[in-house]
Amino acid sequence: MSEDALFLGIETAGTGTHPASWRRADSRAEDLFTAGYWTEVVARAEQLGADAVFLPDAFGLQDGGTAVTRGRLDAVAIAARVAPPTRRIGLIPQAPVTHTEPFHVSKAIAALDFASLGRAGWEVGVSTTAQEAKAFGRKSVQDRTDLWHEADEAIEVVTRLWDSWEDDAEIRDVPTGRFIDRDRLHYIDFAGDHFSVKGPSITPRSPQGQPIVTVRADDAEAVDVAVRRADLVRISAPDLATAAAHRSTLRAALAAAGRDPDTVRVLLDLTVHLADSAERAGAEVRALDQWLGQPIDDPGLTHVGTAGDLDDLLDEIGGSAVADGVVLRPLALPATLAALTPRPGRAAGTLRERLGLPRPTSRYAAATTQGAAL
Repeated sequence: MSEDALFLGIETAGTGTHPASWRRADSRAEDLFTAGYWTEVVARAEQLGADAVFLPDAFGLQDGGTAVTRGRLDAVAIAARVAPPTRRIGLIPQAPVTHTEPFHVSKAIAALDFASLGRAGWEVGVSTTAQEAKAFGRKSVQDRTDLWHEADEAIEVVTRLWDSWEDDAEIRDVPTGRFIDRDRLHYIDFAGDHFSVKGPSITPRSPQGQPIVTVRADDAEAVDVAVRRADLVRISAPDLATAAAHRSTLRAALAAAGRDPDTVRVLLDLTVHLADSAERAGAEVRALDQWLGQPIDDPGLTHVGTAGDLDDLLDEIGGSAVADGVVLRPLALPATLAALTPRPGRAAGTLRERLGLPRPTSRYAAATTQGAAL
C-alpha cells in the first residue's frame, strides 16, 4: 500500500475497551443489545472514513470492573446485521476456534462475505480460560502451544473449504437441469491432530474467494501462525520504533516462509481516548480507572488527548515504515466516534481491494485445469 493510503480500522468493543466504559453517561450501555446500537456505530465508523471495523468476541463474560460482569452478542451475527445498511466498510468479526468446528466458521464467514458483497474478514480467536472450556464441557483448558496448533489447523480447514467450490461451479443450466458442475466441487480431505474434514463446503465460493484472515501476534505461537496463514497481522508495541522493528521482523519471517511480504498487511493497535483537551482526556481516563479500582494494564501504544494530535500521529505512521495501518481501540467507544476527525474514504469495493491484495484463485481450480490438460 502507498504511504498516503494508511489503512484505518476501529475496534468496536461494546461500549469501549476499558472495562468501566459502560459507567460513562454517554456510553449507551442500555442500547448495547439492540440492533440499532450496532448499525449506528458501524455507520458512524464508515462516515468517518474507516476502512474496517473489528468486532471482538469470546465465549466468556467480560470484566466490567469491581466484580461486575458483562454479556456480549455474537460478533459474526452483528457483522451480518450491519452489512446491508453499509456500503464500503470492511467487517471483521472475531470467531474463536478452540471450541467450535471450522466447517461452521467457514460457512458463517463466507455467508457474511455474500451479505456484505465482499467486505468480510475473520479474526482468528482462541479460548484460554476454564470458564470457556466449562461452557462447552468437551475438553479442558489447553496450553498456548496446543491452542495455536489447533488454530493453525482450523485456518487450513477453513481456507480449504472456501476453495472447495471453484468460481464457476454454479452453472445453472436449465435445459439439462444441472445447477452445479460437480467436477468443480472438491473434497478437501484434511486429516490433522485436531480435525478430520472431508468437505466440500455447502456454501459457494464467496465474492472475495477467500475472506481476509486476521491474526493478532500477541505471542510467539500466534506469530508463527500469522506468518503461515494471515492476510492481516495485528501487532502491539509501546512506541513507534518498536512497532517498526516488529514489522521488519515479521516481513523477514514471511520471506523466510516463502511468502511475499507485500501480500500481508501489518496493523498497529493504538488505544485512544479523545476529548477537547489533553487535560480533560487524561482526567476522563483517570475517572474510568477509579471506577475500575486500578489502571488498566495496556502495554501497547496509547494516545490520550485531542483528535488533532491523533491526526498528527496517524500522519506520522502513514509516512513511515512503522505499519501498513492502524487499529484504533477506543477506551470509550461512543465518545471517541463522536470526536474523531473524518478522513477521506476510499471508493467502494471488496475488503481485499481496499487492502491492495489480489483475489486468490482456488487451489483446486489449478488441479482441475492440469487434469483437463492431461
